[in-house]
Amino acid sequence: MSSFVVPPPAPVTVPVVGGGLFPVRRIFCVGRNYAEHAREMGGDPTREEPFFFTKPADAVVTDGAPTPYPSKTSDFHHEIELVVALDGGGADVPLGEALDLVFGYAVGLDMTRRDLQAAAKKAGRPWDMAKGFDESAPIGAIAPKTEIGHPSRGAITLTVNGVPRQEGDLSDMIWSVPETIAFLSTLVRLAPGDLIFTGTPAGVGPVLRGDRLSGFIERVGTLETEIA
Repeated sequence: MSSFVVPPPAPVTVPVVGGGLFPVRRIFCVGRNYAEHAREMGGDPTREEPFFFTKPADAVVTDGAPTPYPSKTSDFHHEIELVVALDGGGADVPLGEALDLVFGYAVGLDMTRRDLQAAAKKAGRPWDMAKGFDESAPIGAIAPKTEIGHPSRGAITLTVNGVPRQEGDLSDMIWSVPETIAFLSTLVRLAPGDLIFTGTPAGVGPVLRGDRLSGFIERVGTLETEIA
């Protein structure tokens, strides 16, 4: 009988509204999925296909827990996002069947070491250490689709210390949730437990230790975290 040679990692979970835990398998993130943010970051929203990057599952910070200010950066940015939680999977998923894979939705933050990202872009190198570092994915409780349906419009906002920073609408997405799921499934085989961060509206910016971040998405819920 085989046994582990080192202790296996504890499972990563996110609370579900109404009870239960969602086990996290992988985290995929869509880049530049709101037109104004694409322009803000120097992109062209009319011509770019969706592109993706990843974060490790244990980058998750559950709602209310502090988010540590990471090392090796002096330009730590917030990006408020709708998060899609999957309870189904597959490859080459037809667009009309994409929403069948969804368990529910949550409010998330794609925290970014912007200075490291800028340096990686300039050098043509991967973004991993700018995006996929420890505790870079705060997320609120997941609201099941059986309770809220599939939100395709509604306010998405972030305040820092009570001051508005990001304001947008889910309808401003360049690629909708079903389009994103279907496209991503042509690149990887999706599976239950996968999370998809669907991009951020304009207004991203830096945060400092002690800042209090409050995210909100209409019908979906809220997210609170403090930069520690």
